[in-house]
Amino acid sequence: MLHADGKVLAPLFRAKPGETRVDRETGEVFPLRCEHDAALHFEGDGEAAWGCKFVMVAARSEEGRMILDAERVPDPGGEARVAMDCLARLAPLVPGAQGVIYDTALRGSHHQRLLRELGMLCVNRVTAEKNRGGPRKPFRGTRVEKTTHIEGKKIVLSNGAIKTVKLFARAGAVGIVEFSEKGDAIFQPLRRMRIHRHPAKSGLFSWYQDYELPESYGGGLVTVRLHGNDEDRMQRLNRPENLRAIPASDPDFPRLYARRNDSESLNRALDDSLFLGRAHSLGHLRQAVEILGWALLVNSLTLARHRKRALPEAA
Repeated sequence: MLHADGKVLAPLFRAKPGETRVDRETGEVFPLRCEHDAALHFEGDGEAAWGCKFVMVAARSEEGRMILDAERVPDPGGEARVAMDCLARLAPLVPGAQGVIYDTALRGSHHQRLLRELGMLCVNRVTAEKNRGGPRKPFRGTRVEKTTHIEGKKIVLSNGAIKTVKLFARAGAVGIVEFSEKGDAIFQPLRRMRIHRHPAKSGLFSWYQDYELPESYGGGLVTVRLHGNDEDRMQRLNRPENLRAIPASDPDFPRLYARRNDSESLNRALDDSLFLGRAHSLGHLRQAVEILGWALLVNSLTLARHRKRALPEAA
């Protein structure tokens, strides 16, 4: 699994373009030194940060992490596009990668491209229907999940009768909506059994997933398509936006999504390499060179630990 995240480097100078200072003795106005390539970016927790933003993609092994790619985000709000460019470059170079772990910056169109073109799963949460708060804001815990009708599947019961099962997606999980005696809708998630990835001659990938039905529906398996197609577009259904192969309620989600913590650790390690937490130089090109040098150092240490461990095993 690859993991990636955006990182805003604090500029060398605090002043922003256009800010000036006035000499109290002569009255002369001087422009303040600033970072002209900086911009106002928003991080995953909703906090604004001023500086040059970069996306870093990495992978983890027992010996440490390997940084695989890094690229600047030139415009605010362009993190997802840059991340997809990085993953598209990496896909043919890391054929063993099964998926990528990211935050909710990747939406339905990005999931569709990952599934169909790159053949990778994306492990992240579905954006809420509404959320009054956040990790650092009041009203935390008022998240309302989206519930979307996906499709209807015809199944054959044990007595030979044909029944249509209406499948819904809630927080990325596939399930059935049952109604209580009071008329309240109760979402019953289905158990994930198997994920299918089928490469086509066109170079695209098709994704399907098997789910186990409850006994009231025969207890068999039902197959759901994970990627979108023309039929979904005609129905105005953004399937990859609402459906996840491994949703947050899946037993494997905490173990996989925990790799996002390594992205945060990577960002912190980069901060620790800076003087007072600020970039060493001016301009995104110089900062890109510095990040590249730091990434080569991180990878070299990981490679050295790997070779050192391999020697006793070979002996």
